[in-house]
Amino acid sequence: MFDFVRKHTKVMQFLLFLLIVPSFVLFGLQGYNRMRERGDTVAKVDGHEITQQDWDDAHKREVDRIRERMPNVDAKLLDSPGAHYASLESLVRARVMAAAVNDSNLLVGDQRVARELQSNEMITALRGPDGKLDMARYRDLLAARGLTPEMFENQVRGDLATRQVLGGVAQSAFSPAAAANVALSSFFERREAQVARFSTADYKAKVTPTDAELQEFYKANAALFQSPEQASIDYVVLDLAAVQKGITVNEADLKTYYDQNATRISGPEERRASHILIAVPKTASAADKAKAKARAEELLAEVRKNPDSFAEVAKKNSQDPGSAVNGGDLDFFARGAMTKPFEDAAFALKNKGDISGLVETEFGYHIIKLTDLKQPKQRTFEEMKPELEAEVKKQQAQKKFAEAAETFTNTVYEQSDSLKPVADKLKLEIRTAKGVTRTPVAGATGALANAKFLSALFAPDATERKRNTAAVEIGANQLAAGRVTQYAPTRTRPFEEVKAQVSERVVASKAAELAKKDGQAQLAQWKAAPATAQLPAAPVILGRQGGDAAQPRQIVEAALRADPAKLPALVGVDLGADGYAVVKVNKVLARETPKLEQLRQEVGQYTRAWSTAESMAYYEILKDRFKVQILVPKPKDPIPGQ
Repeated sequence: MFDFVRKHTKVMQFLLFLLIVPSFVLFGLQGYNRMRERGDTVAKVDGHEITQQDWDDAHKREVDRIRERMPNVDAKLLDSPGAHYASLESLVRARVMAAAVNDSNLLVGDQRVARELQSNEMITALRGPDGKLDMARYRDLLAARGLTPEMFENQVRGDLATRQVLGGVAQSAFSPAAAANVALSSFFERREAQVARFSTADYKAKVTPTDAELQEFYKANAALFQSPEQASIDYVVLDLAAVQKGITVNEADLKTYYDQNATRISGPEERRASHILIAVPKTASAADKAKAKARAEELLAEVRKNPDSFAEVAKKNSQDPGSAVNGGDLDFFARGAMTKPFEDAAFALKNKGDISGLVETEFGYHIIKLTDLKQPKQRTFEEMKPELEAEVKKQQAQKKFAEAAETFTNTVYEQSDSLKPVADKLKLEIRTAKGVTRTPVAGATGALANAKFLSALFAPDATERKRNTAAVEIGANQLAAGRVTQYAPTRTRPFEEVKAQVSERVVASKAAELAKKDGQAQLAQWKAAPATAQLPAAPVILGRQGGDAAQPRQIVEAALRADPAKLPALVGVDLGADGYAVVKVNKVLARETPKLEQLRQEVGQYTRAWSTAESMAYYEILKDRFKVQILVPKPKDPIPGQ
């Protein structure tokens, strides 16, 4: 074959030309790159593929949304396998809803979209006192999310359309009160019972395993005694603090910044004022409003004639119960603390003792007296220089971070045999860590607590070829790259090293078997001769609410499943590693009749739960209809402490 290639080079070049060029004509070089970059297919909906890139993009959007609402959320929670899989499920759900919208030709009119936008809290906050939308702020806010007004409005239209898919099912869900009451009474029902426990701990002293049994268990369960793969690593982190270190600010720039920002940095001016309020309800008639205004004018004339009487007049006449008892005193406040007309009037007063004219707000008519001013002390340039320098550096670092991030990303990739080039170029510290595993260890922080970074460290390129990992985003304005210096694969620990642990597991397992065997034998004996049953005399109350909290869930559920028509009844309960229990259910304790308001709330919760269940059932039907396939395994729930 290779001889043929060498002898017929021109023929092979011509064949390759025929094969490759038409493909580039049809798809283009960018098409090839996009196909490669989109990654593997992770799910399919209605014949359309969802790629790894789609999934990553969806997860990033979800993380950004959560961080916007909860800035202090633990980054480890957002980067966990469970969180990633939840983003995929959410993306699949969105695609299923979109397919259902198209299949049913569901449309949303412009008026419905307009009503939805008018009720949107984000947009409402951008409206001025006259009710008009500040379009510049609206566009800026959307641009920060990578959207234009048209894209956002189409997004809202799509959301409204998808709501219609499950809306009909949810709104038509019906649960008769009688059926709800029966279900709730059954759920909250309790049972009086006697419980005999056969605990594993009581049987451990009876178990003496032989070396042969220990060896047999060790060989059959080798996976239980493995030490995880570990690595010693070097790593570097690029963040705003690292970028700041490389920034120097000259004194002239600092002085300019001081001149422009000294007032803001020194703190806001505060004013202390008292007021007299003549309240006017929003629903007041024009006549009532005029009457209130006339009364306010009378009081204004009175306090202007005798300013020292302001506090006494406020106590007797102000209709603000919170301040009237204090002579109308509102204590110190800064701008933004009061409704705008009141604030504007208070900050327009020049001197202590000045009294405003009538000020109308949504609460009624106010008379305001300025009682004190608190001007912030403006510090000198020299006093503020350290914090000014820190603030300017931070601002410049935020501007330069994107450029530094590109350099970081390119350098760790292009010079993949060492982290020194990127550390030297960006003045970064090369950190080290030993005993690093695929999952974060307890107490890990920063890069070592980031699942994506740890996953990159244990990729074949890093462990086998000792190359740098790619730059990994580990947080907002934070990138990390690592390099494995020593790698120890997973290994089964020698028997002698884990013999004590093997013995502990064998003893526990055999003790649980003995407990279960004795419990089952006792249950059979007591069922054959109920009069001989010797259970603890003291009864316990078992129930989902209001029962003995010390009893395991398996015992509670077994007691509640006992046929109430055949009481007293004996039931056996396998408690797994904890042993066995025999429960004698004596009688049913009906639930006490709840108060009417509580019952209404419970019926409402039951109805909503029923509605949710019907919606989820319909969603499962839609998944079947649109042939949903999720091609990646669902991660197992993490085990606490591991």
